Amino acid sequence: MDQNKKTILKSFSPVKVLIPVLLGLAATAWLFIKDDKVSELKGIADANIWWLAAALVVLVIRDAGYMYRIRSLTDKFLTWRNSVDVIMLWEFASAVTPSVVGGTTVATIILNKEGIPLGKSLAYVMLTAVLDNMFFIVAAPIALLLSQGQVFPTFNLEPADVAKLQSAFYISYGLIAVYTFIMIYALFVRPRAFKWLLLKITSIGFLRKWRVNAFQHGNEIVWASEQLKGKDFNYWARAILSTVFVWSARYFLLNCLIAAFVDVTFSEHLLIISRNLIFWIVMLIAITPGGAGIVEMAFPSFFGLFLGTFSSVVVVLYRLITYYPYLILGSIFLPKWVAKVFGRQQEEQEELAQEYKR
Repeated sequence: MDQNKKTILKSFSPVKVLIPVLLGLAATAWLFIKDDKVSELKGIADANIWWLAAALVVLVIRDAGYMYRIRSLTDKFLTWRNSVDVIMLWEFASAVTPSVVGGTTVATIILNKEGIPLGKSLAYVMLTAVLDNMFFIVAAPIALLLSQGQVFPTFNLEPADVAKLQSAFYISYGLIAVYTFIMIYALFVRPRAFKWLLLKITSIGFLRKWRVNAFQHGNEIVWASEQLKGKDFNYWARAILSTVFVWSARYFLLNCLIAAFVDVTFSEHLLIISRNLIFWIVMLIAITPGGAGIVEMAFPSFFGLFLGTFSSVVVVLYRLITYYPYLILGSIFLPKWVAKVFGRQQEEQEELAQEYKR
């Protein structure tokens, strides 16, 4: 079996799908049972239907933005139909892998199997990671400044817990910043120097066992860097603006859900977006697939101030809309996509074999 096919199927195995589902359901059940809040689920019937509809519209717009971005980054090599497959499977991969890991390896294989050369596939995946991280790096200080210290939650938290949360944010932000600037240097400034540095570091005795991996990763950086050379202003403008668009839409979706249950002022909308940004950065170091369980547990502390008794209900809706659908859609898209790309590969190999016989 093709090694890439093995990697894809292993990454999307039923066990890896079940783990985040069970973690998420367990955490959600605990939220309702620990304070006897099961009756609060009836509050869904009182939600403002227009704001709920707006949340679904924002979700569709966000995914359309992701499809536009990947199609634009590939210089329209991907059709809109192929872009749908790529984004659905990419979101699926992100949902079944820890946030700190993400679905980058699988995403590279997906793009490669759509007919994009390996070097370009690596470049596009690395570029999306850099763009996303740069959004966090730039937006987080703005959120801290505009919120005037209110961005960190204190709802139902002890001062020691607030301090731990702040520490988690600054650690996560620092790691993202360091990683991103290293990637920018490696991709756009001195890729070969970065490769040399990796090999130099792994020449140290106890690090020598990673030397082969360092050599491979160094080559990947060089390949990716070569693919991104010579891109014009319009290419970078589309990449940056589409990144800002998709992340703004991702954050505003939660505003819609909160507004469906309580009245939210304009200043509160801005604070919710700011807290959501901090929430996401903290969740980036989550060790569970898709942050399952951790998101459900942390959500009330961040947004309970606005929601009150509706906090547990909204976190259920939030995960139902933004997380679980991708597990379902990914399970639907995966078999068809595997049959399409690997079936096509097999046909090409058979045609070559027949040509050789002639």
